[in-house]
Amino acid sequence: MAAPPPSVTPPRPRPVFRNIHVTDLARYRLPLPGIVSILHRISGALLFLFTWLLLWLLQASVTDAAQFRALYGNPLVKLIVFALLWSLLHHLCAGIRYLVMDVSHQAMELKAARQSSAIVMVVSLLLTIIIGVKLW
Repeated sequence: MAAPPPSVTPPRPRPVFRNIHVTDLARYRLPLPGIVSILHRISGALLFLFTWLLLWLLQASVTDAAQFRALYGNPLVKLIVFALLWSLLHHLCAGIRYLVMDVSHQAMELKAARQSSAIVMVVSLLLTIIIGVKLW
């Protein structure tokens, strides 16, 4: 049998795309823009799931102040309201970030995306602490 002609090059190895297993999650480092993206989705889901509680608290605050004080005096309710406050503020800040990214091509660059995601995290946490202290 004759050897292949020298002009034929061997095929390049195909790239390997590794699926992340549940056990790999502790070692996987997600970049900050990815964390902000996931937290944006989680905060939106929390707001959607607990809208009934916010509306119930609003109704209780308007109709019966004693019932509202009793309900809001529960530490678990305060903790849930604090989490919903963070959800609202983070969702708002991250939503503004995504709107800016939709409008500006410069905001899509790696450095700008990292900076804006850090700003979203800091601003949403600071606003949550400031407003949360007033509400607590």
